[in-house]
This record gives sequence, C-alpha cells and structure tokens, in this order.
Amino acid sequence: MTFSALDSEMLGPLFASDGMSAVFADRRRIAAMIAVEAALARAEAAYGIVPPDLAPAIEQISADDLDIAELGRDTALAGVPVIPFVKAMQARLPRALEPHFHRGATTQDIADSALVLQMRDAFELIGADLIAIIDGLARLAERFRATPCVGRTYGQHAAPITFGYKAAVWLTGIADGAAAWPALRDRVLVASLGGPVGTLAALGEYGPSVAVAFAKALGLGAPVIAWHTLRGRMAEAGAWLATLIAALAKIAADVAYLSSTEVGEVAEPHLPGRGGSSAMPHKRNPVAATVILAAHAAAKPHLVTLIDAMAAADERPVGLWHAEWHALPALFGLASGALREARSLAEGLVVDADRMRTNLGLTRGLIFADAVAARLAPKLGRAAAHAVVERAATMVRDSGRGLHDVLATDDSLPAELRCELASAFDLSPAIAAAAGYADRARANASLVANTLAKGNR
Repeated sequence: MTFSALDSEMLGPLFASDGMSAVFADRRRIAAMIAVEAALARAEAAYGIVPPDLAPAIEQISADDLDIAELGRDTALAGVPVIPFVKAMQARLPRALEPHFHRGATTQDIADSALVLQMRDAFELIGADLIAIIDGLARLAERFRATPCVGRTYGQHAAPITFGYKAAVWLTGIADGAAAWPALRDRVLVASLGGPVGTLAALGEYGPSVAVAFAKALGLGAPVIAWHTLRGRMAEAGAWLATLIAALAKIAADVAYLSSTEVGEVAEPHLPGRGGSSAMPHKRNPVAATVILAAHAAAKPHLVTLIDAMAAADERPVGLWHAEWHALPALFGLASGALREARSLAEGLVVDADRMRTNLGLTRGLIFADAVAARLAPKLGRAAAHAVVERAATMVRDSGRGLHDVLATDDSLPAELRCELASAFDLSPAIAAAAGYADRARANASLVANTLAKGNR
C-alpha cells in the first residue's frame, strides 16, 4: 500500500522525476545517515574524543547491509528511524569501536543532517533543470520576438503583443525564482549537531569545535546555534519550491489555454501515445500542463505543514518535526515532475504563427481600440476619445463591420482625423515594444543562468 502518489510505482513516474525519486529513496536516506555518522566520528577523532579508526569502520558499512523492512518495523516502535539505525550500525562495528559510535549526538542531528545531504543533491537536480528551462524559454523569446499574437486580459482580446514577449514573461518568472537559488541553497545546506538539547555539553569544551569540523567534513555550513527547533530554513526551502512550482504553473495555464481547439496557437510536443484518451482517439491532451498544474495544487498544503512546524515547543517538538518528513520530500518530488514537464515545453513547444495572425483578426480590428483611442485623445480629449471608440466597438459587434470601416464612416469625426486613424491599425509599434522587452528579459535571464551554472558545478 502507498499513501502518496509520489511513492506509487504506477503514479510516481507521472509526478516526480526518476532522479528526484532516487534522491529521497530509503537507501539514499540510510547512506546519508552513514555519511553523517562517519563525519561525526572523524570530527571527534581530531580532538581525541573517539578512536581514529572509527570513521573508516563506519564507512565500511553500506546502506545495502541494512534491512530496510526491519528498520521500518523498529521505527514504528521507536518513533524515529535513527534509533533502530544506530542499533543496526553498532551491531556491525567491531566491539572495541561500538561504544564510541554516535558520541554526543542525538537522533535529530543525524536525521536533519542526512536530510540536508539529500536536499543538496536535490538542489543540484533542480539547478540543472532550471538552466535548461531558462535556455529553452530564451530561445522561444528570441525566435518569436517579432511574431505578433493576441494579448489577452480577463480571457478577452486586449491589444497586440508578440509570442516572444509572452515567452519572455514566462522566462522572467522562472529566472526570478532561479535567481534566489544560490543564496537559498547556501542558507539551507547547514549541518545539525547539538546533542540532546542543542548545547553539545557531552563533548565539553570541544563541542563548538567539533560542530564546525563536523560541518566541514560534510561540506555543509556550520550554524551559530543548534536549529533543532529553528525550522525557518526548511520552511524557506518549501516556500521557494512552492513558488517555483507556481511560476511553472503560469506557463502551464497559458499553454493549456493556447492549445485549446478554439485558440490553437500552440501545442505541446507530441510523442506517440502521449495525451491520448481511452474514449476519443483524436485527442492530444496537454499532459505537461496537466502535471504542472497538479503539482501546483498539491504543493500548497505541504508548505502549510512546514510553516506550522516552526511553532516548535521547547528543545524538541511533538509531531511537528515528524510532519516535515512528509512535506519536504513531497515538495521536491512535485517540483521535479513540474520542472521535467516545463523543460519539455521550453525545448519543444510547437508554435503556430499563422493561427496567431488569424486570431488577431477575430475581433475585426477591436484589438487596436487602445491604439485608436490614443490617437484620438490629443484632439478630442481622453474621455471623449474613449467614448467614440466605445461607441464604434458596439457598432462593430452589432453590424459585423470592421473597426476601421466604422470609424472611417463616422461623420462625427473630422475627415482629416479619420484619415489619420489608419496608422493606428499598424502592428509595427506593438511588435517593436514587445520585442524590446523580450530582448531585455533574455539578457537578464542569461545572467541568472550563468550564475546557476557556476553554482551547480
């Protein structure tokens, strides 16, 4: 039985990437805990607290040597996985070294530090996907920077833009999230070593030095004080993941709408069997958009769990820390699936420029109403110009005539002014403005991608 779609062999591949699933697999968790215990032994050995051969002995034990099913049964009894893990490790160590294992640490030190190691690998996967998505969206913004299409507000035609501009909006949303990645990763990737109540009193005067050496051995940051009940880092990571998924959902929402039959301006890249229907052979449903939007809907409750976990009482909370074990891996998993699908869109979206131009004419010129009003305002005043165009728009809807034709025969307007309005129906100014912003967005995103590439090496 599975209690999460991400853990399901059937549904998991739809919502999470294989790489991210592997990062948070049980074997990786155990391997991370072994690495944490080895780093602790190495740091303590440097100060003569434990024998120097303890760390090598720990590293000789593989995650495959431990029985996961047995650990699971014992975890249900103990309440945390570290307790049966420690017993299993001690049983495999030489008798002379066994008493020194796990010296001065508490269960939360091992669990949290191991989770941070897993998160480090997870951040690397996300960073690679972000770079690819930024590159793909930047190519879309460049290729279609001057391709005119309908700009829509409230689901209705508003004014002309270019598809490159729309892609640049997507690009900027992702780049904004990606720009926070390096600092967030550095802030979150911090070791946990505080002992039972956070003071490392069992290590005496060497406690702070061991904590620093421990963090260094793991390649993690060293905190100022134990963060057993300071869960802000985990909440920040969750908030960033949820926000990133939401930025991807913006793309998905647009793609789902633009790929509808009535609009038909884009299509998801097609693979045989993808997006089909059990009843309708002709269907090509937007699967990528579906997965991303599902991740967006599912992510929010997990973020609430992490925020709630910050209200941790005393030096160890009841239940709140445990709830994080559900939320953080789930958010990373959902983000990985959403990123995978967004990458497929960024790199393979099918764009129908001809359909875009056709759709520009659906309102018979009303999409240029704003430009027309702007031309009339200097002569008539803003309010009067708006009223003239609003009246003309009503005639367009009622008569089926075009806006240019209606205005050209409007005797209430001076003849010379009616002649000047022809230029308001020129797409060139809208294209130039949209293309300029697309270029600016690409330049900004390029800087972000370069920073990510340096930080992900």
